Amino acid sequence: MLLTITTTRYPATDLGYLLHKHPAKLHTFPLTAGEVHVFYPEATEERCTAALLLDLDPVRLTRKSAAGGNDFALEQYVNDRPYVASSFMSAALSQAYSSAMNARCKDKPELVELPLPLEVNLSVLPVNGGETLLRTLFEPLGYEVSVQSFPLDTQYQEWGQSRYYQVALKNTLPLWMLLSQLYVLIPVCDNDKHYFIGNHEIEKLMEKGRGWLDNHPAKELIVRRYMKHLGPLTRQALGLIMREEAEPEVNDEIPVPVEKIRLHDLRLQTVRDLLLEHQVTSVADLGCGEGKLLRLLMNKPVFTRILGMDVSYRALEIARDKLKLERLSERQQQRLTLIQGSLLYKDKRLSGFEAATLVEVIEHLDPPRLAILEKVVFEYARPSMVIVTTVNAEFNIKYESLTPGAFRHNDHRFEWTRPEFEAWATTIADRFGYTVTFRPLGEWDDAVGAPSQLALFIIAAA
Repeated sequence: MLLTITTTRYPATDLGYLLHKHPAKLHTFPLTAGEVHVFYPEATEERCTAALLLDLDPVRLTRKSAAGGNDFALEQYVNDRPYVASSFMSAALSQAYSSAMNARCKDKPELVELPLPLEVNLSVLPVNGGETLLRTLFEPLGYEVSVQSFPLDTQYQEWGQSRYYQVALKNTLPLWMLLSQLYVLIPVCDNDKHYFIGNHEIEKLMEKGRGWLDNHPAKELIVRRYMKHLGPLTRQALGLIMREEAEPEVNDEIPVPVEKIRLHDLRLQTVRDLLLEHQVTSVADLGCGEGKLLRLLMNKPVFTRILGMDVSYRALEIARDKLKLERLSERQQQRLTLIQGSLLYKDKRLSGFEAATLVEVIEHLDPPRLAILEKVVFEYARPSMVIVTTVNAEFNIKYESLTPGAFRHNDHRFEWTRPEFEAWATTIADRFGYTVTFRPLGEWDDAVGAPSQLALFIIAAA
């Protein structure tokens, strides 16, 4: 089975950086019942295509299914699994494109959130529901859908059309989101999976569906099929999705749209992934609030020393409750420390960490006090890496509930445009001996950029 991804954004060969696969090489990865090959049929600056060829071994498939036993005795011999895009293709995408799917790009991180013109071609996709289902699944996500059906038998046209389609999808979106949507929707089209479905599938669905599934008009159909119609798992997954839709941000006087909830999750995931990419083991989350980033970090054993600091004692109590610290093992409790403190005072407890994060923190300080924060973080604590995120004021015109000149949060003291943030961060980097790079966070708009912005500071080499 074959899946290709094509882009025409100049230079198109940037696709190789995003996929972590060099266009001049053949890349091969093993699967339980076959192999995955990634290669580039074309790779020019004007147009680049990455092809994923999944080669399943029918004999290995037969032996694997025979061990579990089937209700239909000949099912292991009479099936289409080696020849069509199915849940095996989702597994192949996860194996071959894991870094891209997790929104990581070491060499060109600025491309990760950039919407790209992308075209996907699936040579043979089984669809239980026909062209109508295909359009129901993909068109609400902004895809242009082209399909070609195959007859059941070319010699007997009166038998009609089969459930197999050649599918072409076009859209402009970040590559990681495209891959996540394919990962979920390919087995939904097929309405089947080749492996056991358990609670872990809920976690995968919540992760891969983040940022698009909760707002999809057919989300109930998608969840039901993804869970193979298992009622308890379907209800549990839908309950989690509905709860995320309804959860407001704390102390926000503006009605919170779904987009904002997704944006906050995106910020935290991006920060976590940057820390993972740079192989950090100790992190100080400065202005940790109720501990949302801390929870993400605690789920990764690589972070052996984690500090959460906030000026609000109440926020720390909520964080302690949500992290369930009293239920953690002694070893897990030793990984995490929560402290009350202010970024306006030199604090020796902040020293000795490899990285510090300030996620939506600086805009809560009066501008004259920023100079104190700068010295506390970049001079006194001086971690090797600092990640700062803040809102992009240019994007505020996209929020209909905001009046001109108003801030997104009632506690914000300022909100910077992209040039203002970059000017501040560049000055800080020059003054304290760091290098700095920037990236957008959230859905990109050509006129005003993304809703949020991130600066990554790294101590400059001597």
